[in-house]
Parts: sequence; structure tokens; C-alpha cells
Amino acid sequence: MPIFEYKAYASGGRVQAGVIDADTTREARNRLRRENLLVSEIHELRGGRRTKGKLGPKGKKLGVIERLRRQRQARATPSMRDLEVLTSVTRQMGTLLSSGIPLAETLKAIIEQAERRDVEMMFREIRERINSGGSLADALSEHPRLFGELYVNMVRAGEATGNVDVVLRRLADYLQAQRALRRKIVSAMTYPAMMIAIGMIVVSILMAVVVPKITGMLTDQGKTLPAPTQVLIFISDLFKDWWWAGALAIAAVSFAIERIYRTDKGRMFIDKNMLRIPILGDLLRKQAVSRFTRTLSTLLQSGVPAVQSLEITRTVVGNRVLADATEHIRVKILEGTDISTPLKATGVFPPVVSYMVAIGEQSGELEQMLDRVAIAYDEEIDVATERMTSVIEPIMIVVLAVIVGYIVISIVLPILQIGQVG
Repeated sequence: MPIFEYKAYASGGRVQAGVIDADTTREARNRLRRENLLVSEIHELRGGRRTKGKLGPKGKKLGVIERLRRQRQARATPSMRDLEVLTSVTRQMGTLLSSGIPLAETLKAIIEQAERRDVEMMFREIRERINSGGSLADALSEHPRLFGELYVNMVRAGEATGNVDVVLRRLADYLQAQRALRRKIVSAMTYPAMMIAIGMIVVSILMAVVVPKITGMLTDQGKTLPAPTQVLIFISDLFKDWWWAGALAIAAVSFAIERIYRTDKGRMFIDKNMLRIPILGDLLRKQAVSRFTRTLSTLLQSGVPAVQSLEITRTVVGNRVLADATEHIRVKILEGTDISTPLKATGVFPPVVSYMVAIGEQSGELEQMLDRVAIAYDEEIDVATERMTSVIEPIMIVVLAVIVGYIVISIVLPILQIGQVG
């Protein structure tokens, strides 16, 4: 069913804008008139854009651009805000469907409750696709910004087994766990980043403003300054005159790292060495293992085949080393082996993971075992986060104390010498 964007006059002369779905423009006007709205402008929307007439060469070009945009969105990582919206919507859909409400009415309720305009438009398009005879999974796949490969495949498996409501509730639990995991990592990185930023600001103010004024007065005395003070003056002048070069160097290094990370070899090199960093590497490994086990468990419980589940899991672990290990496991399964044997042979996953997976395969409770491993590693992430914070905090304090202490000593030494001479 087409979607129309309108502007209309409500009672009292107030201008109201919104969207409405109807078969024709005339039907849309009639529906709005019954709601006591006098339409001044109305346009049909396709893909969130106004359309007029048939698509010509320019329209076809826009279609290609739209496909490229969707491909980029599919590769992008959803923001925390997107995850929050997706979790809420998924849980609402699962609850409504499990209560016996038809899918079309469920989507209508989601549209009416949507707080964001883009979410409302997206679900109107999804409902239009379903009313046209499409499946929910196919409709969701056209919006990769929110509904990734994992989400779509789980919904498709749910449609095949008639358990869409169960799958959606399971997806909501999975998304909520992923949000919690991301918050833990962000909170672990935020405190050290803030300390570094504040330290750099303090040192920059000292070197660019305070130190030049004091050292300028000391230099005017015509005395020979101590070596620490001369070094401080040199660094201060260098900082004041060449700060832009330092900023350009940092930007160039960041750009180079980003470009290198986009290549297969570069990403492998960076991810492998990130795992070797003390404390931080341990935290990143635990995060990747938690994602691996929870994602694989959720997919298997939803009825997605093991080979396809591993292929999807490979894209969400967040580390190239573990992603390649996951691909190795998938290939070995295609050759007829179990999961635990190649998982242990990779040497990437901790021994307890392969041991728990082997027990799960033998007992027929692989999904439950993977869930337990994910829960255990979520708890270990909490411990690793506290450990990293407790280690970084004193290191940063000591580093800042040494820098500020050197500045103070370099300023006080010549003052003491002048006092002794006087």
C-alpha cells in the first residue's frame, strides 16, 4: 500500500504534517477529511522520498545509489540508540504476536507507537510489503540499517517453523545482552579516555600559556638557566610553534591506520596484536568469545542450521582472528566433523569453551551450554573491566604527576638560584 506525506490544516487553523498509507491520493484525502483535516499538500513516498511520475534515467541512477547506500548500511555497526530502538520494537512485536494479534495489526501498533519518524516510515514500508504478499523476513531485509543478517535469518527460520513470536522474544533478549555488553566495554574505555583528555588539556595549557610567561621572566634576568629549565623552554617553544604539525601527524597516523584496517592483512595484523596487549587484549578476547557463544546459541535455538549459524556468527564476533577461526570451524563441519574438535584445534578459544561445547554436543544440549559460557564470560568481562580500570587509573595519575612535577621543578630551580645569589 502506498505511503503519502501530507500537510493539512486542523481545527483552529493549526498546520499539521504527517504520513498516511492508502491505495490512492484521493482515498488518503478522504481519510484525512474524515479526521477533520483539510489537506493543502500531499505527495506519495517511495523509500522515504517523494516521487512524481515514472522513473527515468535519473530515477534509475537514484535506485543504484539507494542500493549502494543499503549495502553500506548493512556493513555499518548499529549505534547504541539504534540498538535501543530495535530491542524495544522486537520485544513489542514478540509480545503482541504471542498474544494472538495478527502481524498486520502488530505492525500497525508499532507504527502508531513509533517515536522516531524514520522508524515509523520504515515500518509503514514493511507493512506495505507484507500486505503485498511478501514475508516478514524479506520485508525486514530491505532495511539493513537495523535488521542485519542475523536478525533476518532468525525471523526466516521462525516463519518456517511457525514460531516467529518465540524467535522475536529470543532476539529481544539477545539484543538486550549485546547492548549490556557494549555498555560495559564503552564504560571501561570512557574513564581512561577522559583522564587522558583532561591530562592533555592541562599540560597543553601549562606549556602554551603558563610556562612561556614564567620562563620569559626568568630569561630576562640574564642568568644561565638550569638544564631542566632549558629543556622545558625548548619543549614549550616547540609545542607553541609546531602544534599544528603534531595535530596533522596525529590525523595522518589515524587515517593510515584506518586505511590499513580496511585491508585483510592489515585488519588481521591489528586485531592479532590488539589481543596481545596486556589486560586490554584479555578484555577484547572475552568480549569476542561472549559474542560468539551467545550469537551461535541464539541462532541454533531459533532453528538456523549450524553451518549458516557459524557463517553469520563470523560477521559479528568483532575480531578478525576469531572470525577466521569461526570460518575454519564452518569449513570443517562441511567436511563432516563436529564443532568442538576444530574449535579446540584453532587455539584461539580458551580451553573451557571447547570443553563445554564438547559436553553440549555429547549431551544434546549444545545451545544451553553455549548460553552458560556466554553468561560466564559476561561475568568475567565485569571483572576484567574493573581490573583494567584499577590498573590504568594509578598509571595515569603517576604519568600526570611526573609531567606536572617536572614542569614545577624546572620553574622553581632558577627561582631558587636567583634567591641564593641575591
